[in-house]
Amino acid sequence: MGRRRQSATDDGRGGNETHEQAAGESRTDRLRIRAAWMYFVEQMTQNEIADVLGVGRVTIVRMLADARSRNEVKISIESELSEIVRLERALEKTFGLQQALVAPLSTPDADPIPAISAKTGSFLSDTMKSGMRVGVGWGRTLFSSLPFISAKSLTDFKVISLLGGVGVVRRYNPAEFAWRFAQIFQGDGYLIPTPAVVDSVETKIALVERCGLQEVFEMANVLDAVLLSVGGIASATTFSRGGFLKEADREALLARGAVGDLLFHFFDRNGDLVDHPVNSHVMSVDVDRLRKAPIRILTSGGAEKTEALLGAMNLIAPTILITDEESARRMLEAVSEN
Repeated sequence: MGRRRQSATDDGRGGNETHEQAAGESRTDRLRIRAAWMYFVEQMTQNEIADVLGVGRVTIVRMLADARSRNEVKISIESELSEIVRLERALEKTFGLQQALVAPLSTPDADPIPAISAKTGSFLSDTMKSGMRVGVGWGRTLFSSLPFISAKSLTDFKVISLLGGVGVVRRYNPAEFAWRFAQIFQGDGYLIPTPAVVDSVETKIALVERCGLQEVFEMANVLDAVLLSVGGIASATTFSRGGFLKEADREALLARGAVGDLLFHFFDRNGDLVDHPVNSHVMSVDVDRLRKAPIRILTSGGAEKTEALLGAMNLIAPTILITDEESARRMLEAVSEN
């Protein structure tokens, strides 16, 4: 039934005390600047800030005092984090997010994946808890986040792969990411041992109902969180990495307004699934089930994914968005132009 028990392994992520301390300080600095921004720039009350950040009012009072004592608050907030916080708050307000996390880049044309992956790994280290059922997607961004996740043992922790396997075994295989992610937390991994795309709806139904996959798909109804990334329609990797779709398919999807895919569900700028057979032949959990998860994490970025990210805001309605600063600016600019 696609179930594999993962045991702990020593993969080199063990205790670097200095690194952990620095990471902790970075999160504390970021939280303090967010609180200062909300209070002094957005003029929110301390109680409102406490609700948004999920901490007590006394903590907010202490952080605001710390920000003043550090001279981070004068006429304006003076910190290298202030522009990042501004982008995060703008994304949260524009797209109705619970939280946006924006990774800074060394240069505007830098590859955003390493920065986004590091931010994603740090967030997942803090967010994953015992007893959770987490559905996961795949892709370069997610796979690259694995080294940045702090390994720990969680009880009754289950990871469900949301997509069947790809035909060519590479680093960015759905099964490989789900297995590694479950291993980090010593949890159970549940896989969909089928191709990502099959030849007909009848084949899909038969595989689910007659080949022991019903349990995995039913688990998608009670997920606590989903962890997803999107692919851009212009990127050849979406099609070549799995060997399922040809150039003719890409051109047909483009002609019907597709801007990207999420778990091989192809959608347009409005977040609507396009009319193409692949959307009914894909062996993945459907979007409606994904939207039921209370925590919906979308992590992605890059110039070629701007339209896909905008469409995904409506398609999956993420509660958490993790991206880079240039992607954040492009998304906000695109919305302001419409």
